[in-house]
Amino acid sequence: MKAPFSPYLDALAPKMKKLVELLGKSFDYVSILSTDSVGFQANISKRSKSITGSNMTTERGNVIRVWRGGQYSEFAFNNIPAEIETLAETVVRQLESQFAVLQRTRTQPYDTPILPDEPQELFVEKEAERLPERADMKTLVETFTALSDRGLETVPHALDCAISASSTHISKMFVTKNRFLRQSYVYTEGTCMAYAPNEEGEMKMAHVGVSGCGGLEILDGLTEKLEKLPRQMEEMLRAEKIVPGEYEIISDPGISGLIAHEAFGHGVEMDMFVKHRALGADYIGKRVGSDLCTMHEGALCDNSVTAYAFDDEGTLAGDVIEIDRGILKTGICDALAALRLGIAPTGNGKRENFAHKVYTRMTNTVFDSGDSTLEEMIASVKHGYLLSGTQSGMEDPKHWGIQCIIARGYEIKDGKLTGKVVAPVVMTGYVPDLLGSISMASKDRQIEGNGACGKGHKEWVKVADGGPYLKMKARLG
Repeated sequence: MKAPFSPYLDALAPKMKKLVELLGKSFDYVSILSTDSVGFQANISKRSKSITGSNMTTERGNVIRVWRGGQYSEFAFNNIPAEIETLAETVVRQLESQFAVLQRTRTQPYDTPILPDEPQELFVEKEAERLPERADMKTLVETFTALSDRGLETVPHALDCAISASSTHISKMFVTKNRFLRQSYVYTEGTCMAYAPNEEGEMKMAHVGVSGCGGLEILDGLTEKLEKLPRQMEEMLRAEKIVPGEYEIISDPGISGLIAHEAFGHGVEMDMFVKHRALGADYIGKRVGSDLCTMHEGALCDNSVTAYAFDDEGTLAGDVIEIDRGILKTGICDALAALRLGIAPTGNGKRENFAHKVYTRMTNTVFDSGDSTLEEMIASVKHGYLLSGTQSGMEDPKHWGIQCIIARGYEIKDGKLTGKVVAPVVMTGYVPDLLGSISMASKDRQIEGNGACGKGHKEWVKVADGGPYLKMKARLG
């Protein structure tokens, strides 16, 4: 079935169109983004059970963007009076005061051209079998409790098995003088996390997850994923410390995604180019990886948690080839940064919610597949590790350093897995060196969308990343 577009936004559309018309008398460009997103967040464990009718991406509100004389300003609101003229007067008064403050304080903002406003209409309703707003919460609690109990029964020495799941039905409407865009889609994600102490009393965690663009049917996959937890925990409990050094490594699709996200995620968000805060700006057209390194970014790359039809500035979603056979071709860009750089936006302008500023943000960040098999890759390794299990990562866009925290590594010697497991694993390096060492890539690839990404320490949005198995060299510790 189709995820139905919000009736609330449909009813609101005439008022928003009228508001654009009224504000157009005072400003040269006016856009309104209206959102109506409903969903739930569930957390079930041995110790507690909670399920709420909201999560990180549930919201209802509007944000206006205007332009005049080279300057933009915004106004967010969620209370709409009966008379739209009253709202228009309030907005004009508030925005005029913002422009006045800039003049009075002699602030020199970016002198940015006006956004184009070509005629365009779009209406998209994506597929979703079971909508979150129609879910029976009692049944969900019972289902997740049964999964948690199953994990406690099967995972060795488990003290707890926590289930976390969320689903959001997102509806967004974008209105200007000449444009009217509407979209509706559902994304869903869930994880199972088991905890157990090793012989030294250190707490170890094993986790599996599912995610995608669709309804609660995606969560059915947790049952099958749960079967992987016992072996994963057994490996974590007997894992040894790694001897620091440089090794041949094979990253599984999850770790390939982590590398993609950290290496050429924030590093080529081109709002950082405007501020001269990213080394990637100096590498456009230059080699940054081996010939096997091709990377895509965009909401159209996969039917994942970020598979929207247009971004929060009304730019249609895209599929950008950032790296083509080792050559950095371009980055990703929101609409205002694109105007300041003199390039086209890529559909990556995203807000944490309607009351937050737009930033250039990632959607799907993905390495392309190669033509090798995992077996061939393992057979080619003299001494190294197969890395698996994403924990966290960070990068320094100004100097292109990268650090990835990985759950575990499986030792490979003379082309064979030895059975030895090391954990945790910290991978560090200089991005062009790391990507330049890619020597093999598998035929298959996967994309994962559990979790979120912050811009600095804030501004959280949904992202997804992935790729095939990749063989390269890295420093591990």
